[in-house]
Amino acid sequence: MERRNKDMRSINLPVRTTGHAAPVTHVAWHRTRPWLATASYDGTAAVWEVTDGALRPTRRLRHRRLVNCTAWNPVRHDVLATASADKTVAVWDLTDDGAAPWRVLARHTDDVNSVAWLPDGERLVCVSQDGSATLWHTGDGTLLGTLVSHTAHCMAVDVNSDGLVATAGEDGLVCVVAPDATGTSAGARRRYATSVEGCAWSRSGRLLAVARDDGFVDVLDQDLSVVLSAWVGHAATRSVAWSSDDSMLLVGAYDGHVHFLRALDGTRVTRYEDARAWPRSVAAGPSAVAVGSFGGSPLLLDAAHGGRIGAAPAATHGVNAMTVFEDRLALGCDSGLLLELDLASATSSDPRARATRIAQGPVLSLAAHGRDLYAGTYAGDVIVRRPDRTGVLALDAPVTSLTAHGGGAVAGTYGGELVGIDRSATAVERQPHAHRGSIKALAALDATAFVSAATDQRLTAGVVGRRDDLWRHGNLVNAVATLDAELVATASRDHTVRVGRVEHRSGAWRVGREWTLLGADESVKAVGLLGHADAPTVLAGSYDFTLRAWSPGPHGNSLTDGEILAEFDQAVSCVCRIDRTTAAVAGWDGRLLLVRAEHNRNRVIARLDIESLADLGAPA
Repeated sequence: MERRNKDMRSINLPVRTTGHAAPVTHVAWHRTRPWLATASYDGTAAVWEVTDGALRPTRRLRHRRLVNCTAWNPVRHDVLATASADKTVAVWDLTDDGAAPWRVLARHTDDVNSVAWLPDGERLVCVSQDGSATLWHTGDGTLLGTLVSHTAHCMAVDVNSDGLVATAGEDGLVCVVAPDATGTSAGARRRYATSVEGCAWSRSGRLLAVARDDGFVDVLDQDLSVVLSAWVGHAATRSVAWSSDDSMLLVGAYDGHVHFLRALDGTRVTRYEDARAWPRSVAAGPSAVAVGSFGGSPLLLDAAHGGRIGAAPAATHGVNAMTVFEDRLALGCDSGLLLELDLASATSSDPRARATRIAQGPVLSLAAHGRDLYAGTYAGDVIVRRPDRTGVLALDAPVTSLTAHGGGAVAGTYGGELVGIDRSATAVERQPHAHRGSIKALAALDATAFVSAATDQRLTAGVVGRRDDLWRHGNLVNAVATLDAELVATASRDHTVRVGRVEHRSGAWRVGREWTLLGADESVKAVGLLGHADAPTVLAGSYDFTLRAWSPGPHGNSLTDGEILAEFDQAVSCVCRIDRTTAAVAGWDGRLLLVRAEHNRNRVIARLDIESLADLGAPA
């Protein structure tokens, strides 16, 4: 058993001199200089000098956890604010060559998703996963007050030149408030029936654009009356920005496109498609548009024509999904690679693996049925790879989850849809609104039924056309695992693992005995079950970078925090059962562990490096 560390641990990925070591989450142009700030899952923000489309990193700023946002100060042009999942906001003076920030605002109660400066360059608005939008004075770090309270995660904030603050959240609420010197405020509200995760004021400050999860972008006035509503596509719109002259709306959507719309009437002028783009953030400069990416650097697009400028981002190989496929462990990566590890050699000094490029962008989900492999991509495709041929089914949203079912597979999408898929890559059954939110995980119960877990906090069971609620968490559900059609375990952002016995009775799935396991006081990302339903071992990986194990027994042991089997340098991304006693565990730090649980003893039996596995076979 490895050392237990109660403190919040820092991301410790290898530093790349050419860019980030993980996907780019946010982009922000400097107002007057050819500088671009980026934030990344690698726990750093970077400042890039941009010359003729070439990106040169000049400064690296480190947080303890992933960085969600950057914001340039409107008055002091060498000052940058960064927001992080370590629950802090840091203010950096770039004229200081030191590694420490000039100011760190007091620890928030949850991850900080976005920040924006007021025009005075002294006050900063911070929005958090806890739903709050708070106002701070950065000169002395004073909390001035709470401006808005959302009932779900507050995702975005922007401030116009008059000091009006706009916030948007997963509860569908959009607010505009005018802070006074003490932080109190009054303003307008509009509530949508769908999550709103992006907002941006026009350069004039008169209009506010909001990005909606139902595929629309709305333009609102300062009173939040609708000026324009433009349908962009079936996929969720995630980010929006205005061109430098306010003539164009630049919309990042989860169909992998950046859409260029005329601000006057919403007409699409052009769009850029790149599976490496992660358009959760889009920023417009005078001659170039910057876009987040699944690689180690941002994408740059020509502001007038939408074509790419400069080199493509370097690949990163974060593992998002695993499944056992014949005698191999298949891993789906951010780079679009499918890594196949020969299980017979996995514990040897010479593991055998092959790497095949099956997508240009991230592989988010995997499932296997016999000799057929199903892969779901961020671009919205389900790739069905059979021994004799390969087929592709195009869906309208990222395919966030897959499980084998009924001789084929079932896909769950970012938009909450369940889709039954046969071997010929044909959709044979659909349930458009199975969940009100992204379906994060699926797992087979038996030959006829499966469970689904989603951001709407629900766990359900059944078939595509009929779902029975099993339980709810206090926050979104990240992962689900099953064992012997009797036991189900879920991992949630509410910091718990729930385990329950289920049965099919009177035509419906029901829950009998259930219990809750408490581990790290952070979001639990991945879960797995080993052993037998009457004596299981529960594995759970968390955003505190630990892998924990419990053996609950017949009465559970909710108040124990589990045995720490391993510590990673980033969050644990997924757990996959190989057989009754063995599971594979992948972390976003590039490590893959094989864990064995037998005779009341849990141990790590192999440690592998995912980058090395990718190098073993040349991608096709």
